Amino acid sequence: MKYLLQDIKISVSENIYLKDPESTALGKRIVEQGILLINDIGFESFTFRKLGKEIKSNESSIYRYFENKHKFLVYLTSWYWGWKEYQLVFATNSMSDNYLKLEKAIEIITKPVEEDSEFGHINEVALNTIIINESSKSFLTKDVDIENMDGYFSVYKRLVKRLTEMIKDVNKDYPFPSSLASTVIEGTLHQYFLKDHFSSLTDCDESVTPSEFFKQMVKTLVNNTHEGK
Repeated sequence: MKYLLQDIKISVSENIYLKDPESTALGKRIVEQGILLINDIGFESFTFRKLGKEIKSNESSIYRYFENKHKFLVYLTSWYWGWKEYQLVFATNSMSDNYLKLEKAIEIITKPVEEDSEFGHINEVALNTIIINESSKSFLTKDVDIENMDGYFSVYKRLVKRLTEMIKDVNKDYPFPSSLASTVIEGTLHQYFLKDHFSSLTDCDESVTPSEFFKQMVKTLVNNTHEGK
């Protein structure tokens, strides 16, 4: 936990990239403009050639950092979940009440995203839109098991594990902590997607947030007996 609070560099598995984009100005520009371009045209239409034009660099220079656009998307999703983990740890580190800690963690995961000044080359709002609309494409592939073994999704799995442990801290007898933790994280994305595209399929809207829904759901399922709740 301590290393997250001491170093705000978001760590992503080295197996995802060929060269760490955080290590150079060009790499940061690739990530910055790549986020904006995918957000603008969608992942299917996104190519390294188009990105090269945006950053005024050869397409080949991008391939020195990422083998293909799939790994670029995996990098972006891993960075996003690492950023969420950093926020979660920072916000809950000093809290002693297990229920309030869990509630705060759910709030961090489910709240609307705002830009974070700590990471100037990342537009977190645009990245959040990508995560909602495109992140499933990073793992719904034939090679998902191989990539999982290679650590591509280690940051995401670590975030689920953190939330799982918080649920256990509230109620050690709750039988489905991992299922609930992963449902909150993935379900948040789905509720935001439904709100924007299939509004008749969700109760979340401008007045009812996914945070309210998931806080209520977790409280009910975990059957917390916290005093005053």
